[in-house]
Amino acid sequence: MLDTRMLNEFIVEAKAATYVGGGVPRLPCRPGAHDIGYDRGDWRYLDSYFGGTDFAGQEVVWFADEPVWAMNYFGCVVAPDLIDGSAAGAVIKAALSAMYREARFLGGMEFEHAFGRYIDRSEGGCERFSGSECIMVDGRKAYALDYRGGLIIP
Repeated sequence: MLDTRMLNEFIVEAKAATYVGGGVPRLPCRPGAHDIGYDRGDWRYLDSYFGGTDFAGQEVVWFADEPVWAMNYFGCVVAPDLIDGSAAGAVIKAALSAMYREARFLGGMEFEHAFGRYIDRSEGGCERFSGSECIMVDGRKAYALDYRGGLIIP
């Protein structure tokens, strides 16, 4: 049985080292994809997504070459008059960096940034979860993302 505490620690470590940490892009595993990954020992992580301002993607964790966890997501700028993709990315990176410093990637989070207020809400734990994040600007939702994921059980 997989140790979910170790899995959670690796997910936080990998997420902090890739998108948020400016990790090095990898060759895409699918045409048109943007891939970024992280490896440590028997653990491997890949975030593969399509798009830019509006985007969809999937994160997968392997242990000893077996897929053990995945998360999918779709996000978009819903009010381009309030925020653009670059500003949204800056808010998200700052907020997620703060969350990862707390050694977690799930759970409620609110974060104030010069470009907007980041809000994340989720249900469940590493084993099975769903949630959403948004950026509010002047009391309006400017960016939104939905995500869900959990353990992969053969």
